[in-house]
Amino acid sequence: MTAGSLGIQGFAYQAIGAATLLALFVASLFVGVGELAIDSLASDPEALRLIMISRLPRTLAALLTGSALAIAGLVMQTLARNRFVEPSTAGTAQSAALGILVATLVWPDASLGWKAAGAAVTALAGTSVFLMLAHRLPPAQPFLVPLFGLVYGGIIGATAIFTAWHLDLLQFLEVWMTGEFSGILRGRYELLWVAGALVVLAWWTADRLTMLSLGREVSIGLGLNYAGMLRLGLIIVSAITALTVVVVGTIPFVGLVAPNIVSRFAGENLRHTLPWVAGSGAALVLACDIIGRLIRFPYEVPVGTILGVVGAVLFLILLLGRNSND
Repeated sequence: MTAGSLGIQGFAYQAIGAATLLALFVASLFVGVGELAIDSLASDPEALRLIMISRLPRTLAALLTGSALAIAGLVMQTLARNRFVEPSTAGTAQSAALGILVATLVWPDASLGWKAAGAAVTALAGTSVFLMLAHRLPPAQPFLVPLFGLVYGGIIGATAIFTAWHLDLLQFLEVWMTGEFSGILRGRYELLWVAGALVVLAWWTADRLTMLSLGREVSIGLGLNYAGMLRLGLIIVSAITALTVVVVGTIPFVGLVAPNIVSRFAGENLRHTLPWVAGSGAALVLACDIIGRLIRFPYEVPVGTILGVVGAVLFLILLLGRNSND
């Protein structure tokens, strides 16, 4: 295959990806209990108001959440040097939820920003402990890392649930443990733009993250500040996870499925794959949110529930396909 044909193929993939994301964006604006038609936006002020206050913020929140969680998963896999981990399966999301609970107990009237800050601190601590312990596991057995992550995250999640039960705050904690976009309105999702900025930061440091994935000795030999990049990666993962949990709740599998799908056809160069991973994560979350609105219309199924099923199936397909190729 010539370089020209490869370039045409790459352009075709980009066009298909952009068209799919655009179609999902438009569909999200017009799917919901309140009936809307495109031609009514110019003549009906209430229709335009519904779009600007509810539908557009919800759609943007889904795009930002999906792209940010996908990038957080990719960065976490780079830090752990393991393809089978992501924030919701390695204790990061559970640590963030625990941090929100603690912040609420200490400061009941705290704003979303302060709760996000508290969640980021506990997420950073929880992720640091996970990586420290995961790096002690035998590298020849990669499946031990995700299994350990599930157990580790389960322990942290159980701690949060027990604390909430003891303090009669289980319903409050459930808001942060189940991801959904039904409560997103204008003025309620803007913190997610910070997560979007962290996606840009990850892209800016993509080359150094690629070097980091080669291991401590190799990356230091190439002149990389290994400890500094490790800290930056931890901050990106923890902050993105905390922001998404605070605003929309815990959404599983996005950071696991999107990077693995992209790596199958785009390789391991983060500079090249980061936009694809972000776009795939955004499309996955937005599509599942639309499904959640339609599957029991006029009621909604939380996007976290839909992704729990869809993400698990997609990951099993990827895993079985990888084993058959091996």
